[in-house]
Amino acid sequence: MTIHGHTDPRLTGLRDALAAMVDSGEELGAAISVDLDGETLVDIWGGHADVARTRPWERDTIVNVWSTTKEVTALAVLLLVERGLVDLDAPVATYWPEFAANGKEGVLVRHVMSHTSGVSGWDQPFVLTDMYDRETATARLAAQAPWWEPGTASGYHAQNQGHLLGEIIRRASGRTLTQLVAEEIAGPLGVDLQIGATERDDDRVAEIVPPPPLPMDLSQVPADSPMVRTFTGPVASAAAANTIPWRRAELGALNAHTNARALARTFSVISRGGAVDDVRLLSPETIEQIFREQSRGVDLVLGVPLRFGIGFALPEPQTVPYIPDGRVCFWGGWGGSMTVMFPERSLTVSYVMNKMAPGIIGSDRAARYLTEVLDAVG
Repeated sequence: MTIHGHTDPRLTGLRDALAAMVDSGEELGAAISVDLDGETLVDIWGGHADVARTRPWERDTIVNVWSTTKEVTALAVLLLVERGLVDLDAPVATYWPEFAANGKEGVLVRHVMSHTSGVSGWDQPFVLTDMYDRETATARLAAQAPWWEPGTASGYHAQNQGHLLGEIIRRASGRTLTQLVAEEIAGPLGVDLQIGATERDDDRVAEIVPPPPLPMDLSQVPADSPMVRTFTGPVASAAAANTIPWRRAELGALNAHTNARALARTFSVISRGGAVDDVRLLSPETIEQIFREQSRGVDLVLGVPLRFGIGFALPEPQTVPYIPDGRVCFWGGWGGSMTVMFPERSLTVSYVMNKMAPGIIGSDRAARYLTEVLDAVG
C-alpha cells in the first residue's frame, strides 16, 4: 500500500511501519503527523476511509477521534483560564449555579478537568442518544449526586466530560464549545478541526470500524460501582459514530472530527510554549497548570493505574509504558488514536485511524508509531 505525504529522512521507519500495518490489514486507514518546534517532520496517510475499500484515505480525510476530543475540550477551557474567565480552583457552581445541587457545591473546575469530580456518567435511565440533547443532558448532570467523594480519586469521565466542561465554557464565555473551538482554536491556527461534523463534510468522514468488546466483565463488578455506573450510563456504541445524529451533536468528550495534521499543529501550542507561528493561545504559566498532578492510582472507572494533571494524562509506565516519564502530557481515543506532547523537546506526535484496536488506552499500533518517533528524534 502506498503511503502518501511527507517524511523526514530520519523517520522512514515510521512510514514503513504504517505501510506494514495497512498492508497487513491491521490498519484500514490512518494518518500520522509529527511536529518538532514548528517543523513538520512527518505528515503521512494511507489506506482506505471505508470498509468496502472504495474510498482511499485522502489528505483531507477526517475521522471521529473519540476521546482525543477531550484534549481539544481541555484546551478550550485553558483558553478561558488564560483570559481570566475561568479559575481552575473555583467551584463549578461559580459559573453553573445549578451544579451545586445534591452535594456538588465543593466540586472544583480542576476536578472535572482531571476526572476526579465524582460525576463520571449519568444516572440511569439514560441512553446514548440522550447525550445529543445538550440542554437536557447537562441539566441531568447538574441534578445528580457525586458517585464518590470529589477530589479523592480519578474515575474516567468517559462520555460526559465534554458536557460538563462544555457547560462551564458556555456559562463563562457565552459561546458553545463548538463555537469556541471554531472561532478561537481552529480558525486562528488554520486547522481542520471541529466538534462534530457539518453536512458539507460528510463525504470526507472516514467510516469507523468498531473494535472487539472491551476486556471487562461488568457482571463481576458491583452494580453501584463507578465502573458499572459509567459504562452503563449510557452504554457506549462505536457504530453510533457512523450516524448523522452523532456527527451533528456536540459531544465534547467523544466526537471531534479531524486528522493527525490538525491535531499535531493544534497541540504544538503546548509543546512550543503557548504559541504557534504568530498565534499565541496560552502563556507558559497556563501550560504549567497541565502538569499539576491531581490524581495517581487505579482509576475507579477504567480499573488501571493512571495519573491525571489538569485536562491531560501524565506518564504512567504501568499502563502506557511506551510514553516516557518526564514532563509529558497526552491522551487518546477509544481504538487507539493519540496525541502526545513533549514540551521539553518541543515535540508533538499525533495518530488517528478508523479501524479501532482492542484495549482500554492506546494500542499496539500507537505504541509502535510513537516508539519509532522517539527512537529517531526523541
